[in-house]
Amino acid sequence: MPVTYINRKGYTYYLCQGVTKKGRPRYFFSREPKETVLEEIPEGYEIRESVNGVVSLAKSRPMELLDSEIAAVQQALDAHPKARKYRKDVKPRRITIYEAITPDLGQLRPVMRFTLLDRENRLFEAERMCYRGGVEDWIDIALAKPIDELCSQLIPKLGTEEFFELI
Repeated sequence: MPVTYINRKGYTYYLCQGVTKKGRPRYFFSREPKETVLEEIPEGYEIRESVNGVVSLAKSRPMELLDSEIAAVQQALDAHPKARKYRKDVKPRRITIYEAITPDLGQLRPVMRFTLLDRENRLFEAERMCYRGGVEDWIDIALAKPIDELCSQLIPKLGTEEFFELI
């Protein structure tokens, strides 16, 4: 049975294997079976889906975030009046929030992120993206606070004028 994955848009992808120019294995997902279709995920890899629905195979990395921390961000996003406009992407130490910039939610841009600073005390930093004057960069807006505190203070400001005053 081939490895398949259905993304958030409802498309089915097949895990395939090709070969690089140097003869190494190359893994990719395709909407149609191509080259060699795999029947299991290679050891040390996991399936990832981007906020835009792109499916890929990535090397497994240990998750440093707790399920409760990820859930706190999702709960705050769900409570936002325009929750439909926002998606989160979770990496081992960071949660990034993306905002739809087109009505069909087809184009997303990063607007805020929370990064784990202190694993022992579970403290995070919060940053917001600055798109001012053609320079795109992250601006620190809060340091060394618990994720639930950051979520309750910052996520409600997404999509408002107050968001741009965060520094």
